[in-house]
Amino acid sequence: MFGRVKPLDAILATAEKKSLHRSLGAFQLTMLGVGAVIGTGIFVLTAEAAQKAGPGMMISFIIAGFVCAVAALCYAEMASMVPVSGSAYTYSYAVMGELIAWMVGWALILEYAVAAGAVSVGWSGYVVGLIENAFHIDIPDLLVRGPYDGGVVNLPAMLIAGLVTWLLVIGTKESASVNAVLVAIKVSALTLFIILAVPVMKMENFEPFAPLGFGGIGAAAASIFFAYVGFDAVSTAAEETKNPQRNMPIGLIGSLAICTVFYLLVAAGVIGSVGAQPVLDANGLGMEPGSRELAAQCLAMGDQAVVCSKEALAWTLREIGWPKIGNLIGLAAGLALPSVILMMMFGQTRIFFVMSRDGLLPASFSKIHPRYNTPHVITILTGIFVALFAAFFPVGLLANISNSGTLFAFAAVSIAVLVIRRREPGRHRPFRTPAIYLTSPLAFAGCLYLFYKLDVKSQMLFVAWAAVGLVVYYAYSRSRSHVGRGLVEVHEADADAPPQPVPPIN
Repeated sequence: MFGRVKPLDAILATAEKKSLHRSLGAFQLTMLGVGAVIGTGIFVLTAEAAQKAGPGMMISFIIAGFVCAVAALCYAEMASMVPVSGSAYTYSYAVMGELIAWMVGWALILEYAVAAGAVSVGWSGYVVGLIENAFHIDIPDLLVRGPYDGGVVNLPAMLIAGLVTWLLVIGTKESASVNAVLVAIKVSALTLFIILAVPVMKMENFEPFAPLGFGGIGAAAASIFFAYVGFDAVSTAAEETKNPQRNMPIGLIGSLAICTVFYLLVAAGVIGSVGAQPVLDANGLGMEPGSRELAAQCLAMGDQAVVCSKEALAWTLREIGWPKIGNLIGLAAGLALPSVILMMMFGQTRIFFVMSRDGLLPASFSKIHPRYNTPHVITILTGIFVALFAAFFPVGLLANISNSGTLFAFAAVSIAVLVIRRREPGRHRPFRTPAIYLTSPLAFAGCLYLFYKLDVKSQMLFVAWAAVGLVVYYAYSRSRSHVGRGLVEVHEADADAPPQPVPPIN
């Protein structure tokens, strides 16, 4: 299992060719983390979390934030020691061998492609709500919801996924300045929500606090994990950080702490102003988010509960007397969320590209378009899958499936950092994970716990996906692997590789 390791020295030799200036301090890292994390998850998953935990979702944010913090500290040591863009796939290849690396890369396909589908569905909910409320029209649910949500196909979500795919094929990519503007829009929108919603809170809306017990809180934490993905943008900035041993923990923990407080305030605003009790079935149990039963119940209620809303934050503001500001929140989501889809599909094409160049996937996957100089084959393939996910599945289910892939990748990194620390204790590490023998097991156990708390459907889909991955590896990839044939190559920094995405805004 631990054979066929991609030589770490070859990877480091590649990394040395792109010497970067160490200029980031603790404050810059913290702000990078805040910009990378805050956004999509809180916009689109508030209602999903409410259905699982009710007001107890506030505890869920703390649990998910803690797991992210310990995983990020493990991630940071690997990112500082192996500073190339290949993410957990490259780290695993260098430490635990090809099979584990293949499974991590296979899981990252779930993380990126399915997450892009989830954000597409979230974008659709806000844009449809904005159009309906601004122009006082009623768009048929059959065309804007998937089969699990009481409709037939989510055409707006499919449309935005197709548009982003087209932009990627022709080579359009956002700049850091555009990214900064979009981060500012989303943070401003959430800040405005807090200012308007928190003052009108009613404490009786927090009772009962945990209607479905701690199990519901854990299940909500597993979904809410999606709201924190993006913190690895801080970890991968280790090579540009001044005094990383001091500043990386400050940046990581500081940014996650700020984001958690931000999320708690948003959640408190939703719960306290309009309530967030889950919709229960006839037996007093919570219905599963994304189920046809819940969709039918929500449609029967006319979306008169935050738990049923596809645009929870905008809907809340309209309910408490700020309809125009609610529409502005919808507009902010409509403007900013496509950039997240773009970033996630960038990440997907990059992982595909490197795996293809390593011989683990067909060579055609890394073909470059003669005119646009983009990896058009994998971009179009990724876009088709993202559009299909977005068209037919609800946001909660997509987020959970995406989380399953992310949790597997982070669990692998938390093990890898401990393995390489024991195997090569003398190797240079710009950043060393503090209390590694406590932090690493905590990160692994935390990822395992959140995976366990995912719904059974998401767990089974991940197991099925992993099984397909093993079949593909042994039937195709293993015999064609460049490392297996004795070729020492590092493609993470190839000149024609897809551009590294700007820091994520999830």
